[in-house]
Amino acid sequence: LAGNGDPIHQLEYRISRLEGVLRLNKIITESGGKIFATNGKRADFDGTVEKCKEAGGSIATPKSPGENDAILYFVKYFNTYAYLGIKQSLIPGRFQLLNGAQLSYTNWYSNEPSGKGEE
Repeated sequence: LAGNGDPIHQLEYRISRLEGVLRLNKIITESGGKIFATNGKRADFDGTVEKCKEAGGSIATPKSPGENDAILYFVKYFNTYAYLGIKQSLIPGRFQLLNGAQLSYTNWYSNEPSGKGEE
């Protein structure tokens, strides 16, 4: 550890080093004080939601352009899609958060969302 400093500084140092290793291995990225993480494995939506809960977090739901870019970082790096913490509402083509709340940020493709999976 870095010197014989107080335990808080020792923990901050260790966390900083761990975060650096995780970033280097493309496992985490950060935006707006939030850490976005992946294990890089494919899973279904329900499995993804469960793994996020097991890790002490929740499935990613972008609430700003920066958070959207953090998720896009993984999509590009792993050349795949990402599940988000949103679902189609009872009205086709309308989406909401998993808890039913209204979306506060969207970044849909042109003519989307259509509810056909190409949003």
